[in-house]
Amino acid sequence: MQLQRAITAVGLGLGIALLTGILAGVVARSNDPIVVEITIHYSHYEPAAVRVPLGRPVTFVITNTDPIDHEWIVGDATLHARHRTGTEAHHDARPTEVSIDALTTRETTVSFSTPTTLTFVCHLPGHEAYGMVGTLTVTRP
Repeated sequence: MQLQRAITAVGLGLGIALLTGILAGVVARSNDPIVVEITIHYSHYEPAAVRVPLGRPVTFVITNTDPIDHEWIVGDATLHARHRTGTEAHHDARPTEVSIDALTTRETTVSFSTPTTLTFVCHLPGHEAYGMVGTLTVTRP
């Protein structure tokens, strides 16, 4: 009887340890970045509308299939007004401002701290007017 109790206690202990390990893995994974793929094709973003959760890191994988360079600039109307008249030829310093050379892929990881709707735009000459605009919505989980 004592042996059976000891075996049951060991089994229960192993079960709890296994469950704790599984739950710890789930919690750890919930902090891993979500991957969002955006393709640039014929000077348009695909998809042109993206939803991401508030506070969670998001890795944007942006593939430019065009034979010309593009940008992926995320922000509000004020930021885009600055970029329309800006002088930065290439973007690498900010995770929400990325230059994507022709026929290449770039990755950038961003975490948004406020629920909002932003736009992403290519501000190279004529690209925005041609339709290189998308919407990024940050929502509560």
